[in-house]
Amino acid sequence: MGELANCPTCGRLYTKNPVRDVCENCYREEEKAYDRVYAFLRKRENRAATVETIVEKNDVTEELVYKWVRKGRLLVAHFPNLGYPCEHCGTLIQKGKLCNSCASRLKNDLERFENEQHRQEELLRKRTYYYKK
Repeated sequence: MGELANCPTCGRLYTKNPVRDVCENCYREEEKAYDRVYAFLRKRENRAATVETIVEKNDVTEELVYKWVRKGRLLVAHFPNLGYPCEHCGTLIQKGKLCNSCASRLKNDLERFENEQHRQEELLRKRTYYYKK
């Protein structure tokens, strides 16, 4: 049986399911908005539209456009100027959760942490004295 939750858009109570993350009414509204946006982007002159242009011309929120790109409903291969923000710095990206800069910074920080841990273990090992009877 589904879990009850409040709709993040309107606050109504609804049953969560893996396909929809909003209530039925908000889902229908999102689908209407998606149809408008997709029809807008299918026109040749609008294929290179940015998220800001889509929001301005179609009366939708940025978060909704980001959600469609993240879920793969709006393909960046077809619409190259679309993306969604990096979860750390907010730079527009087209895949993953972090931009290359944040990912490399995180990787470097983890390597530095591992090296520090290894160095600490080596120091503890050198300070340990063994006594044999």
